Amino acid sequence: MLKRVFVAPDPGLLRLRSGLRAVLGVASAVAVCALTGQPLPAVITGGLAAMLALFTVTDATVSAQARTTALLPVVGIPSLTLAAGLHGQSLARDLAFLAVAGAGVYARRWGPRGHSLGVFAFMTFFVAQFLRTVPGQLPGLYSAIAFALIASSVVRFGLWCYERRLPSPLVPSPPGGRGLDRPSTRQAAQVVVAGGFALAVGQLLSQDRWYWAVGAAWWIFVNTASRGETLVRGFRRILGTVLGIAAGLLVAMPVHGAVLPTAALVAVCVFVIFYTAPVSYSWMMLSVTVLAALLYGLLGVLEPGLLALRLAETCVGALGAVLAVAFVLPITTHTATNAWIRRAVGCVHACTRAAMDRLAGDENADPARHAAELEVLLARVRMSLAPLVHPLSPSRARGTRARQVLDLLDDCAREVRGLIAVAADPEASHDARLAAACWRLEAAVHALEIPGAVRDELPAETPASAGRHHPGAEAALMHLHGLEKALAGLADPLRSSPRSPLMPV
Repeated sequence: MLKRVFVAPDPGLLRLRSGLRAVLGVASAVAVCALTGQPLPAVITGGLAAMLALFTVTDATVSAQARTTALLPVVGIPSLTLAAGLHGQSLARDLAFLAVAGAGVYARRWGPRGHSLGVFAFMTFFVAQFLRTVPGQLPGLYSAIAFALIASSVVRFGLWCYERRLPSPLVPSPPGGRGLDRPSTRQAAQVVVAGGFALAVGQLLSQDRWYWAVGAAWWIFVNTASRGETLVRGFRRILGTVLGIAAGLLVAMPVHGAVLPTAALVAVCVFVIFYTAPVSYSWMMLSVTVLAALLYGLLGVLEPGLLALRLAETCVGALGAVLAVAFVLPITTHTATNAWIRRAVGCVHACTRAAMDRLAGDENADPARHAAELEVLLARVRMSLAPLVHPLSPSRARGTRARQVLDLLDDCAREVRGLIAVAADPEASHDARLAAACWRLEAAVHALEIPGAVRDELPAETPASAGRHHPGAEAALMHLHGLEKALAGLADPLRSSPRSPLMPV
């Protein structure tokens, strides 16, 4: 796990920049809240609000990120007010928490912005339980959230602004999805059931820290699209929590809430959360657990028994998530995986067409944009197939098939990158063989999209002439042939029945 984090590629140092910017943004928010005379609970609320804004707002452009950040208080303030107003009214508070949890997941149907707003609404309700917020504290918390969002936005959009220009990795609804066919609707129902189970059992374990179980159940569903993904994520959350508790005993306990060392360790945790989140959920949860221990140290309530209770509540939340995805409107791994593979194939097709347009002299064609999208989609395919390639997966045959699919898609990505590399030379397009190769590639994509499609009426490869060919055309042909071969290899897993012994279910 350690090797995976530190050897994982970081194109453009995006993860490093994200982590450093998060530390600066959260530190600025905390400093502003402290300098304006806010009490400790309000300073903690401001720091968490800044971290959530930096972490969850993932729109593709800076302008869209700014608009989403500006909307966070619109959902956060009412949620916080509701939580504080229901303090002491257990039944009403519990029902409201489950409603906010379900609405937060349902909001994902509106894309990155819906996801961000849903997370912020849920977490402000959660933070109110964490700090035991009462109505009299609300004015200070309102101002802390406002100061924190302004301070972190100055860092994000002013001092350290960069544009990701990548599509959001959130789970979209399948084309034409309606009602219960929409993943966000199904997951909202699952979250309510999982949260209800976690809330009931969590309160049996502790009347004070039960919300940990609900939070664990809710976060396990973030960025998952099938029951297999949810199972793997639950396992990784428990693993990260166990390791985080061990680290908390070694790091947070000796500090005893001292301000300066705690602040330094919190900065380290924030950096690790942002740096590891894209590549290791377990490492992220380790850091979150240590961060929680440090905050409890500041509040003066940290003890070993509290960390043990956190583990127990996390296990309850994970169990609730497992039961919900298994029995409540389950989304199979096969369904989710096929949808992502087909999207990746469509993106390969778009990359190829844009590269060929560029070869033909169209300066407006931008294959690099589609290539960036393809990288995100491939990461999503890997996440979807993770349950099948996991060491604890009971089906070796299906794991082998899943690895074959990943290898073929990696071949596609490699050939696409090579094709884009030669696309800048318009002279390379003056070769009749490229047209035939493109026709065959279209046929391969068509065969994947429409089972049973025939290809024998499409042009065969044009024989090479005796003359010397442009080296760019030779390279482009090589990549097109590689793409055709990889796409043909995907036909079997995409056409096979999900009941096949080699297919994921």
